[in-house]
Amino acid sequence: MANAEHSGRAAEAFGATAVGGTRARLRAARLGLWLLAAVLAVRQVALVLTTPSGERLTDLETWVGPEGVLHVSGSLYDSTEFTGTPFGGLVLKPLTRSAEQTLGWGWTFGTLLLVVALALVAARALPQPVGRRTALLAAPVAVSLLMVSLPVRNTLWLGQTSIIPVLLVLLGCFVAHGRRAGGVLVGVAAALQPALLLFVPLLWFTGRRQAAAGALTFASATALAWAAMPQDSTAYWVHHLAGAGLGGPADALANQSLHAALLRLGLEGPLEIALFLLLGAAVVTLGLRRAVHYARDGQLLLAVGITGCAAIAVSPTAWQHQLLWVLLTVVGRVGTRARDRLVWPVAVVLVMTLPAKMMLPNMAFLFPLRDNVVLLAALAAATAVRFLGRTSPYFRDPVPTPYAPPVPARFAFVPLLPFLRRVLIRPNLLLELLLIRVTYAGYAKVRLAATGGSNEAGRARAEEHGQQILDLERLLHMDIEHAVNHAVVKVGWLRNFFDFYYTSFHFVVPLTVLGLLYWRRPVHYRWARSALGFATLLALVGFWLYPLAPPRLMPDLGIIDTVHGVQDFSKPDYGTLTALTNQYAAMPSLHFGWSLWCGLVIAIIAPKAWMKVLGLLHPLFTAAAIVATGNHWILDAAGGALVVGGGFALTYLLQGPRARTVTAAAEGGGAKEVSSGPPAPEKDRTPS
Repeated sequence: MANAEHSGRAAEAFGATAVGGTRARLRAARLGLWLLAAVLAVRQVALVLTTPSGERLTDLETWVGPEGVLHVSGSLYDSTEFTGTPFGGLVLKPLTRSAEQTLGWGWTFGTLLLVVALALVAARALPQPVGRRTALLAAPVAVSLLMVSLPVRNTLWLGQTSIIPVLLVLLGCFVAHGRRAGGVLVGVAAALQPALLLFVPLLWFTGRRQAAAGALTFASATALAWAAMPQDSTAYWVHHLAGAGLGGPADALANQSLHAALLRLGLEGPLEIALFLLLGAAVVTLGLRRAVHYARDGQLLLAVGITGCAAIAVSPTAWQHQLLWVLLTVVGRVGTRARDRLVWPVAVVLVMTLPAKMMLPNMAFLFPLRDNVVLLAALAAATAVRFLGRTSPYFRDPVPTPYAPPVPARFAFVPLLPFLRRVLIRPNLLLELLLIRVTYAGYAKVRLAATGGSNEAGRARAEEHGQQILDLERLLHMDIEHAVNHAVVKVGWLRNFFDFYYTSFHFVVPLTVLGLLYWRRPVHYRWARSALGFATLLALVGFWLYPLAPPRLMPDLGIIDTVHGVQDFSKPDYGTLTALTNQYAAMPSLHFGWSLWCGLVIAIIAPKAWMKVLGLLHPLFTAAAIVATGNHWILDAAGGALVVGGGFALTYLLQGPRARTVTAAAEGGGAKEVSSGPPAPEKDRTPS
């Protein structure tokens, strides 16, 4: 009995220690997230306040500056620069003098406080029940997401007021305790942005009818503005149809409404108006129906986001700083399986934080999607995405993901990061494509920034490094670039072959290898993809620390650029690609590095000897091509080999060695399957 009692006390002590450790980690994570949110806020404010006065807060300057439209004795809309409602002008006009005096600090810090208030209200509005971890981390995560979102960044930069209507709606829905007070706040928000009148039927159909009646504040505020400013009200509501035609061109990419999208597609006149009204009616009907359903389900914040997305679509103008509603839909849960749960929030965050050019490749047939990516996200949230209800058994407990058993053959002192565990089933394809695309876009931007944002900025340093590489190769008797280049130029078919190989296989082969692994060998996909990602990250460090001119861009070296044509060295920027990418990112050579990764992966995984040999030929041909075309030095290829080796080493260090056998779990379940969660119903455990 003594032993049993001692054992029980030890177990209790161990449990208490574990709980205490979890709480300590949560507190540390919360503190870290608040510090991150503070850093992002300081960065955004500093970016605005350190910009010359003529380039920052341009919209606010247009309204209330010394020459602003609010000083003009005529109509607010004579210049079409003021895009707000007459009620907005009526509210802003008394603030003109104080806004002029505090144009920088006061307005910027006031907007910052509004953003923080918006994040805190949204964090409190999460659907119940909320776990302890979510309750602790929701607020700093919300502040951080808002700070990096394009709408908030544009609001701070331009000096806009678009945060105020969103905050008023959230206060009316979640904070106002009076039956009519919430409706009054929503009515004031609609007086500033008329499309927000869609929240009135949301209040009505969710049982808050007195609050909906309180939204008559919109009519009162509009009537007050009409009485005080009849000429401006007539111009806004009659001649400009609630703001249409104000601000920039209606078909500008910044306008993410259905009206603008139809104009960008080439429609105009009565046909465009009729189609806009028809599509708008459909979006409003579907959006409100879905919003009411989720509000009754206890997900009012999601319902508010869906209604705001519908308002974006049907508004004549929905400028970038007014698109914050899409970000609120990140709280919706999509997918019954754990591997699919991150697709929607990741897609929303990427759409709302990154330029559209980073989301989709620069291909003409994708322009209609790229130009309307925020609108498409809003339409999807309002009409199409199947968010889970709180009554669904998968709302809190999705079908768990089977993970590979732990691999003992690794360095025990390096912790295995949970988010890097290799999954035996295929990861979500859409999520993988999103991450690959955004990662490559970020890689391209960092690569260009390595020389100060232009090739001219790093030219002298890159040429100096090029001479260093040439001197080292001469010392090692490896300077064969000139001889190989001129020998290949003399043989037409050989020159054409290497030009084609250099320009065509750099992306095609790695993407093909990744696709085949995802399709046929999912157990190996993440191992190979992680090694490629780490190698590329190491290469970026090399580009940043050691910008290097390739042989073709070295003056007086006599290398013939067989791919890009004759270079004019008298110009700061030359060559056909200098406007698109950093021409001085030669060390290490990712042309060779990626090809070596392909060759090694094929040689390791391919089941037959001829496949392994064929795979290893690819880096050999690539090495010959990069030298023959004058695009790289021999030592660049050596650098590419080093970063690839480093990529595989980091993968081994953080994830463990490659799984050598494919268990039944890889194909959809079996005796060796290891899951991280409660078992799912049998009907949902079938292979996909």
